[in-house]
Amino acid sequence: MIEIVCHRGANEYAPENTYASSEICIDWGADFLEIDINTSRDGIPYLFHGPDLSRTTNGSGKIYEHDSSILDQLDCGSWFSNKFSAERIPRLDEFLAWIDRRIKLFLDVKWADLQLIRQLIYEHDMQDNCFFWFGRNKFAHELHALDSSLDLKINVSSTKEVVQAKELYGASIVEFSLQDASQEMISTCRELDVRSMILYKTNDVDGFRRIIKSGADMVNLDHADHFLKVLKDDGTTDHT
Repeated sequence: MIEIVCHRGANEYAPENTYASSEICIDWGADFLEIDINTSRDGIPYLFHGPDLSRTTNGSGKIYEHDSSILDQLDCGSWFSNKFSAERIPRLDEFLAWIDRRIKLFLDVKWADLQLIRQLIYEHDMQDNCFFWFGRNKFAHELHALDSSLDLKINVSSTKEVVQAKELYGASIVEFSLQDASQEMISTCRELDVRSMILYKTNDVDGFRRIIKSGADMVNLDHADHFLKVLKDDGTTDHT
């Protein structure tokens, strides 16, 4: 059955990369929570898309320009709604302890010390319950060289790129659009023992049903609760 990934948490109902949006995803029974990782000037990894602080906090400048003592005080919820004014930017270490394997994680690493991230993942016993993605190919190569047992996702748009993702990065997951989710794409993933994931940010029932019919292993959604409702309404209550 298809596994459900919550893109930026329950971002329709609570601010992204916060405890509040994460808790909602857990309550939904989603399989994976996507979180963004960025780092303070003094080397502390945080859940934060960034790098600009002003988009989702009452701070200014870039996250890497400030020490953790400053970042820990910022309000990262009021931009979404006043009822989230108590939300602070989560430190990754504290967040992993709080999540306590209640949901698996998709770590979108914007900027971080990979040795430290790996250490934290193992300390919290999340190594078999997470996968990574990097916007920079350089970091994907570095993670694979550092620890090839950690699951790595690569974005693709063709079967040729699926093969390259497996050969060059040891990818265990590839992500692509619904438009690219052909039967040839899905079959190639299965032949290479690579999990297929469709990125779909739209809230559209017809699109959801096309994803379910595609045979993809995973789906990355902005509206996971609506997708779960379609699964239930169509008689597919067990999605994993």
